[in-house]
Amino acid sequence: MAFRSLGEFLSALETKGDLLRVRAPVSRDLEITEITQRSVRSDGPALLFENVQGASMPVAMNVLGSPRRIAAALGADSLDEPAERISRLVRLKPPSGLLGAIKDLSGTMATLETLRSLGPKRVSKGPVQEVETDRINLDELPILRCWPGDGGRTITFPVVITKDPETGESHTGIYRLQQYGPDTLGMHFQIHRVGANNYRKWAAKGERMPVAAVIGIDPATVFAGLAPVPEGISNFVFASFLRGEPLELVPARTVPLEVPAQAEIVLEGYVDPTERHVEGPFGDHTGYYSAPEPFPVFHVTHLTRRESPVYLSTVTGKPPTEDAIIGKAVERVFLPVVRLVLPEIVDMNLPMEGLFINVAIISIRKAYPHHPRKVMHALWGLGQLMFTRYVVLVDHDVDVHDLHEVLYRVGLQADPGEDLEIVEGPVDQLSISNPIPNRGAKVGIDATRKRAEDGFPRAWPEEIRMDPAVVGKVEELLHRDPALARLLGRPAS
Repeated sequence: MAFRSLGEFLSALETKGDLLRVRAPVSRDLEITEITQRSVRSDGPALLFENVQGASMPVAMNVLGSPRRIAAALGADSLDEPAERISRLVRLKPPSGLLGAIKDLSGTMATLETLRSLGPKRVSKGPVQEVETDRINLDELPILRCWPGDGGRTITFPVVITKDPETGESHTGIYRLQQYGPDTLGMHFQIHRVGANNYRKWAAKGERMPVAAVIGIDPATVFAGLAPVPEGISNFVFASFLRGEPLELVPARTVPLEVPAQAEIVLEGYVDPTERHVEGPFGDHTGYYSAPEPFPVFHVTHLTRRESPVYLSTVTGKPPTEDAIIGKAVERVFLPVVRLVLPEIVDMNLPMEGLFINVAIISIRKAYPHHPRKVMHALWGLGQLMFTRYVVLVDHDVDVHDLHEVLYRVGLQADPGEDLEIVEGPVDQLSISNPIPNRGAKVGIDATRKRAEDGFPRAWPEEIRMDPAVVGKVEELLHRDPALARLLGRPAS
């Protein structure tokens, strides 16, 4: 089921008992953060704060803070379903011969039908423009101050729309917006992001960059704004693919951009390339405050909204947080795309503790000498995986999600003198350990079994494994003896 709006999704969550309405008065300064973090850590429900002090609209939090809600947002029962849809899409190719054509016809036709629906649908009006004004007072929005040391209240979950002035292609990204005054915000797009590249192109032309910031939209479109969609593919197209139906777009009122017609709130305006202002500090996903530094200024000149909008927000900080959970979902959903480039990959794990971009554990089917090093360098050249500080390669039969097993393999099978690959390259702008911002070292660890063809001079020992016949006999014994089964920590079958 595709959800056309945030409100539709919240209603569906409430029907399932996965939404809690918070009717007690709460402050948007710190208190909403503390309540939200407790819900995230306990795998609790989405929250709708209906009595935010000084605000005229409710605040929705923790909307995508669990895998079950993300799956529901993408019209699925589990994250395996959208991953499989993407897998079918990237595998799409002409069948070979008549028999192949007959065999593949139904699946190919279903995929082609999906492809036909990818283009967004242009409409002339939508609920997001039921109310509009050019008398801007951002204090009327329930913008949160999340952490005590934050430099100001910050819009944390906007879908920011910019356009490439050379190609006319629009792009969406989630870039935080710190409030400076009644009509100005800090535009925190990091230098590696597409939005920042668009900004540089507008600056080179000496022109203001038009911007639209969407607050509150259907969750699949929010997810698409966070996803590592390859450059050249519209995030709105990808959102339509995830939804299974076209995303409705309407022309913004005062800037040459299109915005989701079913959104809650849209801020329209511009960024002047000659103007910068210090943004931060801000409690970031690293668990530390990001340092104050100059960023472009977003001047809000027009606001449109629904008659009764819902303000969507989120909290970043040390995991577990909503953005970390979304990051894990992105890992699962985009694994088929990574496999398209590197088919030797069996599975990958971007641990939440590694903040999604710092640590990657990859299992591969090793085929030739230095194969793990080839995969390391390919990953460092693949989209946002270029930021990964530690890449661990293990064999195809190792469960990358079992960190006990992974550490066992690293400690036992990786020799520090032979199996480490250290390179220099770009790192995330928010990384705190590199002495020079935006650049630093990365380490690849080859924890695969070594063979003679790898140049390993010794015979690799045989792993200890129990005789399968004995395992079968013990299973039969446990089936007959429930007391022994319970003693060994497993229910009797």
